[in-house]
Amino acid sequence: MIAKNKLITAMVTPFMKNGDVDYGAAKELALALSKTGSDGILIGGTTGESPTLSNNEKLELFKSVKEAVNGNADVIAGTTDNNTSESIKLSIEAQKLGVDGLLLTVPSYNKPTQQGLIDHFNMIADSVEIPGILYNVPGRTSLNMEANTTIKLSRHNNIIGIKEASSDFSQITKIITETSGTNFRIWSGNDDETFSIMALGGHGVVSVASNIIGLQISKMIGMILDGNIGSASNLHKDLLPIFEALFWVTNPILIKRALNISGFQVGGLRLPMIDSNQYEAEFSKLLKNYEIDVITPK
Repeated sequence: MIAKNKLITAMVTPFMKNGDVDYGAAKELALALSKTGSDGILIGGTTGESPTLSNNEKLELFKSVKEAVNGNADVIAGTTDNNTSESIKLSIEAQKLGVDGLLLTVPSYNKPTQQGLIDHFNMIADSVEIPGILYNVPGRTSLNMEANTTIKLSRHNNIIGIKEASSDFSQITKIITETSGTNFRIWSGNDDETFSIMALGGHGVVSVASNIIGLQISKMIGMILDGNIGSASNLHKDLLPIFEALFWVTNPILIKRALNISGFQVGGLRLPMIDSNQYEAEFSKLLKNYEIDVITPK
């Protein structure tokens, strides 16, 4: 049940040298993540390079990962874009494959009104029987979903929460306050904000860094839930440099590099994303300060 998920990993999409999706590596990574603190695994999100994936590739990934984790973690499928009817079709197909939930991302490029967002998400949620998590990421979409819009959408039975990556703490606080006492949950959309959002009453995080340090993030979340705020704060401070470093250049460039350095081969990126040797020495040096806890396949 994805509503219980505290740590959801936004999984990278592994590619072969020829650029094809490496479904075998995707299965191995998903299984490893399910053993290192991830309650849920998001497939086909920003970190998974979803804009470069065809719908057939996405569906095969959803199927492969669902089989691999075998109930040990929930599978959340990124099925939406800026075309409502196509988003509905892909969401229905993902539901047929048995995914546990959907990620409902604010549309990019066409910049609908706030009412347009409400109609878009309500129509998608109406088309399926599985829960959806909204995703507000104005840094990617150039459109902020306002607090009042999120609060209105929270009343839909199939919309159970939001991944909030606006970094607007006034907005996030309003959502947490206005939905308090309901079943609507707020996940941090940025690793470096998890501690603060959970301290405000947020539910958890949809994480990039947990591709490599899931056990440590899970430990911090547990500390917060147990009321050990001082210990959680110290761990947050220890992890903050790697949280920030993963975004020195556009995600998922450096999280993929980190996995490859660790020995978990996930290949390169698909155009228009390319690897970058910017910060190569600095990043490699920083990475040595952390215990990479994802289990590398033998």
